[in-house]
Amino acid sequence: MKTEALINQIRKKQSFLCVGLDTDLEKLPSHLLKEEDPIFEFNKAIIEATQEFCVAYKPNIAFYEAYGIKGWKSLEKTIDYLNTHYPEQFTIADAKRGDIGNTSTRYAKAFFEELNFDSITIAPYMGKDSVEPFLAFKDKHTIILALTSNVGAFDFQTKKVDGQELYKMVLSTSKTYENPQNLMYVVGATKAEYLKDIRKIIPESFLLVPGVGAQGGDLQDVCKFGITENIGLLVNSSRGIIYASSDEHYASSAKEQAKKIQLEMKIELDKLK
Repeated sequence: MKTEALINQIRKKQSFLCVGLDTDLEKLPSHLLKEEDPIFEFNKAIIEATQEFCVAYKPNIAFYEAYGIKGWKSLEKTIDYLNTHYPEQFTIADAKRGDIGNTSTRYAKAFFEELNFDSITIAPYMGKDSVEPFLAFKDKHTIILALTSNVGAFDFQTKKVDGQELYKMVLSTSKTYENPQNLMYVVGATKAEYLKDIRKIIPESFLLVPGVGAQGGDLQDVCKFGITENIGLLVNSSRGIIYASSDEHYASSAKEQAKKIQLEMKIELDKLK
């Protein structure tokens, strides 16, 4: 998907919400466990309930790999369903891959060609030759982990190297890679106060922002420091939406929560007018 198409969807829906499909069998409503593929049935219902209020979906690949071949089949069915019925939705493989050369190319082929995701999350620790193979794919996006929302982010990401925080070095160095127009970045909502400095380095790039909701991130703070004229944000909510209810009304509860966040986003977007 071209970035322009994503921006158009954001403006059309007045939303920059990304719904995280972190689907865990242990958290699904009990009646779904009787289904042949409970993970897919859950995802399908969540997608149908929330698609009018969001512009992106982000399956966390670990939640599918954990169930082996059956989980991978559920992932395939989920991405096929999205691409067939809602091709306007931006899809993110939250895989956090990171390796060099041909290995990265194979990861890219798996998610960009075989599964046809629009984007993938990447750990940049191994540097240029672990990222550029992903950037070689036209109209596909590589989302680099820059400053994450977890507590352990302070172990390395904010430490200074030659007088500069490591996450800032990641941002500035990645701009020198081939096809940098295909780059996006993960910046956690719990690190909203850092967004002002981040925007000085990457003023227009799209940011994938997890951590709003269950992790305590604040949407208004994220927008205050991170939003651009072309929006430049995809704010993710996973548990807060898909597990808003654990009974048979789970889909309608997810819809209500997604709508609530979308209305909050509309208020922020109206400020740009």
